[in-house]
Amino acid sequence: YAYDPDLRMLYYGSGNPAPWNETMRPGDNKWTMTIWGRDINSGEAKFGYQKTPHDEWDYAGVNYMGLSEQKVNGKMTKLLTHPDRNGLVYTLNRENGDLVNAFKIDNTVNWVKHVDLKTGLPVRDPEYSTHMDHEAKGICPSAMGYHNQGIESYDPNRQLFFMGVNHICMD
Repeated sequence: YAYDPDLRMLYYGSGNPAPWNETMRPGDNKWTMTIWGRDINSGEAKFGYQKTPHDEWDYAGVNYMGLSEQKVNGKMTKLLTHPDRNGLVYTLNRENGDLVNAFKIDNTVNWVKHVDLKTGLPVRDPEYSTHMDHEAKGICPSAMGYHNQGIESYDPNRQLFFMGVNHICMD
């Protein structure tokens, strides 16, 4: 969890859908794998950004929510940065949940080609899907994730996040 006392908002992530067999649960499985921003007074969800619709790999997105203020298009902006188990790092405007950026932790992440910054949706590589009657090999990252429950920090002077990562793939 992370808390912004100025905005009076709480930020957290929701986990993966079940069962893991993706064929048994069609659709995006809305509200799973989501970064939430909630008003602490009313409990109202101000935004929800789903990172991995229809998660097939157990990339539960409940880890670190880093708060910073950095320039976006020349304007100081309150940001939330989330390195996810799915191998992507997401940066949202923490006031409204708009996606600012999403990029791969490194070039071995292969389940997704990239995130469309206009729609916020991942552009998947079907070769690494786990659907029935398809044996996917070398899916990166594994269910353990490239970033899991490690310890992170943010250096505001250098405007850099520091995080531990795993490099484990799976079949």
